[in-house]
Amino acid sequence: MSDEWVEAADQSDVADGDVVSRVVGELDIALYGVDGEVYATANLCTHGNARLCDGFLEDGEIECPLHQGRFDVRTGKALCAPQTGMSRVFR
Repeated sequence: MSDEWVEAADQSDVADGDVVSRVVGELDIALYGVDGEVYATANLCTHGNARLCDGFLEDGEIECPLHQGRFDVRTGKALCAPQTGMSRVFR
């Protein structure tokens, strides 16, 4: 993908506390509603084959539905084991 903006959803499609999955081009992304903002990451957990959109979102953190590892959806930073890397963040 290029550095061009690509519309994945309307902001109204992603309510606070909600996670929505979208396919943009060939990318599977997760969109998160946090405090009136929408954040986007890759939809696949870095630890295993789990879709983050199926996880639990709370206070800007998404919990992997398989291993309970967590990422900060605003930065992609891994917050606990078994996650060790960062989730890809789209801006």
